Amino acid sequence: MRFRSLPAAPARALARHSHGATSRHAPRRVARLPVMPAAVIDTVIFDVGGVLASTGRHSDFARRFPPEVAEQVTRIFVGDYADDGDHPWHRLERGEITLEENRRLNRIALADAGIELPAPAPGGAPMIVFSASEPMMALVQELHAAGFRLGVLTNNVAEFRDSWWAMMPFDEWFDDVVDSHEVGLRKPNPAIYQLALARLGADAERTAFLDDVATNVSAAQSVGIRGVWVEEDPTEAIAAVRRMAGFID
Repeated sequence: MRFRSLPAAPARALARHSHGATSRHAPRRVARLPVMPAAVIDTVIFDVGGVLASTGRHSDFARRFPPEVAEQVTRIFVGDYADDGDHPWHRLERGEITLEENRRLNRIALADAGIELPAPAPGGAPMIVFSASEPMMALVQELHAAGFRLGVLTNNVAEFRDSWWAMMPFDEWFDDVVDSHEVGLRKPNPAIYQLALARLGADAERTAFLDDVATNVSAAQSVGIRGVWVEEDPTEAIAAVRRMAGFID
């Protein structure tokens, strides 16, 4: 696996956060109650697609295309998602190119592969409509009420932000949101996990991180975070977090 080394980016992002110059979607801090006495964590960080949203998994993406070309098209569009390299989708999620430029490069790659697909809808509409996961929303509310520090760490695209931001009151429930396109880093680069911890003021060993991509979970574990893999049925992942939070034995 190849990670992109950007030592200056986290410092710049952290400096912006520390001085209050946050994005227009920046969450606001809220009053907290004490964390559960039996908890082994005090912070939980969530991915968006496939975790906070019940949609947004790569399997959802692949279903948009005819079965005979779905795997090839997915590879053209997002590359090896477990990597963090120079693929146009990776660059898009790091904020290095626009969605329109990404689509232009996709059209060239599709033509080279002899694949014809319908043109995307104008206006930069999301490829997948984000729908909130009700079980995850319940977990977030339970953790929030108990005083846990909560964050979001997502690989995402500037043009999609308004779509998933409308799912739930992020500015009320979460203490910080790290969005890859804003900070110039993306999972599974370990630097983005370290940035998320720094912005939350959290200790890795007291932090749980939930993601539907196993490689992203492993990368979180590599920096000392308690990684939790979220399957399509999130029941086991939710139980694992509730156990670490001291809600259940």
